[in-house]
Amino acid sequence: MSSRHLQIHERFSLEKTRMVMSFTGWMDGGEVSTGVVKYMVETLDARACATIDPEDFYIYHFPGSMEISALLRPTARIEQGLVTNFEGPRNVFHADPLNNLLFFEGREPNMKWAEYAEAVFAAAEEFDVRAIYFVGSVSGLIPHTRNPVFWSSTTSEEMRDFVVRHSLSPTNYEGPASFGTFLAVEAKKRGLEMATVVAAIPSYVDGRNVRCIEAAAQKIVDLLGIHLDMDELHSESQAWVKGVSKLVGKRKDLAEQIRKLEEFYDNQLRSNTTQNETGANNDDLRSWFQRQNLKLE
Repeated sequence: MSSRHLQIHERFSLEKTRMVMSFTGWMDGGEVSTGVVKYMVETLDARACATIDPEDFYIYHFPGSMEISALLRPTARIEQGLVTNFEGPRNVFHADPLNNLLFFEGREPNMKWAEYAEAVFAAAEEFDVRAIYFVGSVSGLIPHTRNPVFWSSTTSEEMRDFVVRHSLSPTNYEGPASFGTFLAVEAKKRGLEMATVVAAIPSYVDGRNVRCIEAAAQKIVDLLGIHLDMDELHSESQAWVKGVSKLVGKRKDLAEQIRKLEEFYDNQLRSNTTQNETGANNDDLRSWFQRQNLKLE
């Protein structure tokens, strides 16, 4: 299999490889998807080995407000009148030969999903990938003081049983699809095993959620059966929780709402409980945090 969009920069002799994938966009709330793969790549000292040419897959301009346009356009840096950096979407594979792992960091394509998928599977063939794990996240009724809960969809009953043994719940869902789900459909056609690892994270805190990144990274490590030094990430996670809790302490009413979320979580209420049944208003929590405009320290 080949793809004109895939560029191999360095070849490695990998065998029975597992690939861990992340995408910015649809399912990267709290930067959980990208945060997990970035941390693993850096900690395992994985080496960039291939890229997908972005030119055919992204919309750089869409009629509308500047806020909408800013989400789509490449980014630039101009210093003292000189253009010092210009960067479009990055789609990069990293290889870890020691653990027979391949990592992918990309931006979910806006169009030509099938062609983009062909490039992904061409890389999978090049590096002998046998199983794929896509990391993602969605908003849920989860307090920031607790670990996220995890859901998974898979390409086979065997893979489903495997992830269930690692405390991932089978997904029941109908609605707009992610590119990760599309890849799972295509992976099955090609005889590849694939599972999504989706964390339900607090909906009221915007920005990078280090606690959930740590929990998702640990889940991936458990599934892969490898060792990963997570001391640095754990320390950052603890500091993040303390920072959010410090902000919450400024408002007794919000602290009470979070206490109700904690009670909901700890009592393991049925998964389809509504916001009103928890007694906590996530919209109020989110709005207040957004107004603070403070760093979590």
